Amino acid sequence: MRNEREKAERRQRNLISVAIVAVIVALIAVGGWAVKNAADDKADLPVSAAPRNLTDGGVDFPVAEGVNASKAPLVQVYEDFQCPACKQFHDATGAFLQEHAFAGDIRLRFMPFAFLHDASKNEYPRRSMNLAMCAVDAQGTEAFWKVNEVLFKNQPAERTAGPTNPQLLEFAKTADVEGLDDCVNSEKFVPWIDSAMEKSAKDPGFDSTPARFVNGEETQAWSPADWASIIAALKQ
Repeated sequence: MRNEREKAERRQRNLISVAIVAVIVALIAVGGWAVKNAADDKADLPVSAAPRNLTDGGVDFPVAEGVNASKAPLVQVYEDFQCPACKQFHDATGAFLQEHAFAGDIRLRFMPFAFLHDASKNEYPRRSMNLAMCAVDAQGTEAFWKVNEVLFKNQPAERTAGPTNPQLLEFAKTADVEGLDDCVNSEKFVPWIDSAMEKSAKDPGFDSTPARFVNGEETQAWSPADWASIIAALKQ
């Protein structure tokens, strides 16, 4: 009887051990399935694709036909369409720089830097920059610079609700840039805009906009007179 009881106890212990092992195996299988599904879901997320027609992450101003500006000094301007100082700089000096870029004296490159989200009630910095990126992606650099002009002209006040996506599309139409509805309404380039902003904040690195760089060196030049001096010095 003792032997039978011991055998029964061993069988019970064995059954318990088998059950525990089965539960562990099941848990491992479920965990592996969950990890695989999470990886698959991540793989299905949209890629932060860059817009087409950019040059090193920025948009160059077109030069006159027959002009070779490949060796001209590079002027990079980092701007946010919600930034009041950017609008002031654009209004004071934008046309001057564009004129010299068109003539081939400089290469003028707009660098997207949408970061003033706290100054908007409806993500206007991202959405306005997305409109501009949709324009350059679909129709090239000339379309971008037309949209650039109309966005600064219609800049909303800080800490207000900026224009909606349908209103942004209407702005673009006034600049003869159409066919951007899907890109704008889906906010297609917002992931790329965020990643570009984070990269620029580290390299070259700056703490305010408009940030201005000449051949990679930051400058505080603001007025047309300031820039005329810089351009003249670079020509020597």
